[in-house]
Parts: sequence; structure tokens; C-alpha cells
Amino acid sequence: MTASWTTRYTSLIYCIAVALFFLPVLYLSDDVDLISVSPSMPDRIPETIPNFADILDVELKKQTFFNFIEPLVDDINADIQKQRQGVLAILDKVSRNENPTISELSYLSSLAETYEMQADDYASLAFLTMLLRRVDEIPTSLALAQAANESAWGTSRFAQNGYNFFGQWCYTDGCGIVPMRRLEGASHEVRSFESVRESVEAYIHNLNTFPSYQMLRRIRQQLRQQNRPLDGISLADGLESYSARGLDYVDELQRMIYSNNLIERDNPTL
Repeated sequence: MTASWTTRYTSLIYCIAVALFFLPVLYLSDDVDLISVSPSMPDRIPETIPNFADILDVELKKQTFFNFIEPLVDDINADIQKQRQGVLAILDKVSRNENPTISELSYLSSLAETYEMQADDYASLAFLTMLLRRVDEIPTSLALAQAANESAWGTSRFAQNGYNFFGQWCYTDGCGIVPMRRLEGASHEVRSFESVRESVEAYIHNLNTFPSYQMLRRIRQQLRQQNRPLDGISLADGLESYSARGLDYVDELQRMIYSNNLIERDNPTL
């Protein structure tokens, strides 16, 4: 056996060994995404909030702000509209003296829990009517006006550091950011969220469930009964309890909707 042939033979053996060593890695390459995902990773990647303070042009800042928040509001409203259509279909069935299926009753039970309601009979007309009062959209114009008002057009530290665009409070130590001007003896914090979307979801859920906003929900229900589209100007009348400023706060929201033509951003549904 010559030296050159021995060298070639040794090189061949080496290449085969290397290939066999990496074969399991190559075989698992289709599962890389599954292997690399850690259970501790968050379900949602937080949105990158524009630095609104650096936008000096007032109109550009406003449009950038509205275009940032609006898709989140519309997306969540679309989910709620699907829920509402499901309830309406069951209500129509019950109105024709037909019994809901087990899966439909389970669906209603799940919605009742989500919207913080209790009932002995999920198939009753009274319960379904009350559920529909809560399972409904918040006009985009109203959400945008409140987000701008409560977050100082996205420049507040609560928005920038805690993704809180709606001034929502919480009362557990460490649940949010302590306001610098909090009165002595007060225990509230401005709630922190994992993403802007979560903040929008909590805001809409708050208006749809909290007792203080029953008037807003009644106004919305009346518009539905009159076959009129929902609008932020009308529903703002039900937000007197949202701020300590009361009616002045409502007036300011309505002026913001008018002056920024936000009513045009509503997606009316009947």
C-alpha cells in the first residue's frame, strides 16, 4: 500500500466519520423551531412604541398616534363582533322556541364568565339580552380620543414604560407604576401591561363589564335597538365616571373626536 493511497484512504474514513457525527443534527433540522422555543418565552412580543415626543409636527404626531392605536382597536372589536354574532344566532334560535345545543350552552357559559355575568338559565331571553348589552364594540373614535387624552398622545411614562394608554389603575403592590403625584395614603398604581394590545383589550373589557359604565352600555344598546350605527360622540356621554373631572372630561373627549375627524374612523355595524 503506497503512502499516497494510505493518505486518501485515511481522508475518506475521516469524511465518513464527520458525516455520521452530524447526521442526527441534519435529521432534526426540520424541528429546529420547536426545539428552540422555550416555555418561558412570552406569548406576545410587545409592540415598539414610536417616540411620539420626537415628532414635532403636530398633525404628523396625531396621525402617527392614531395609525398606531387604531389597528389594535379594530382587531379586538372584530373579535367581539364574532362573539356577538354567535350570541345573536342563539337568541334567534331561542326566540323561535328552539333549544340551544350543549355546545351552544357551553359557549354562553364561557362568555358569561368572560363578561363577568351570572345566570341560572343561559338559554333565557333575559340573560341573552343582558349578555348582548356587554358583548359589543367600542367605537374606534372613542378609543382613539381616550388613548390620546389619557396618554398625552403617547408621551406619558405610563404609556412608554408600562404600555398603558388608557390610564387604568390597579391596587396590588407592584402591579404597575406609582404616580409621582399620588396622594398620601393612596394605594393605587397605574397598571403595567405586557403589550399595547393587552392595554387596549383591558380598556375595552373594562367598559364592557365595570358597573360604572352601565350608562355607556345602555346608550349603545339603545342605538342598536334603533338600528343606528355606534359612534364615539354618543357613547362618550356614558363616561362621566371615567375621570374625576366628570362632565368636563366627557366634553373634552367629544371635542377631540370632532376636531380630529375621528368619527370617520368608526366602522359602523348594526
